Amino acid sequence: MPTISEFFGIVIRMYWEDHPPPHFHAFYGEFEAQYAIASLDILQGSLPRRAHALVVEWASLHKSELFANWERCQIPAPAVSIEPLE
Repeated sequence: MPTISEFFGIVIRMYWEDHPPPHFHAFYGEFEAQYAIASLDILQGSLPRRAHALVVEWASLHKSELFANWERCQIPAPAVSIEPLE
């Protein structure tokens, strides 16, 4: 599972050949949530409120890159790192 970004203790990953809809996984400590790329809604799991807000802010800035990585991971091909939130 490629790590595509890390910021403020949050790790963003995608699985190769993962199931639709296009989504990514966010990890923060013992928490994990799956986010739909199109809507940024949580599909499964949860994160603390502050971590969730940071993930949504970051993902809203990088939607096109997230969709491109989703396509790469379906091939499967190496994912490209995405700039962290600062």
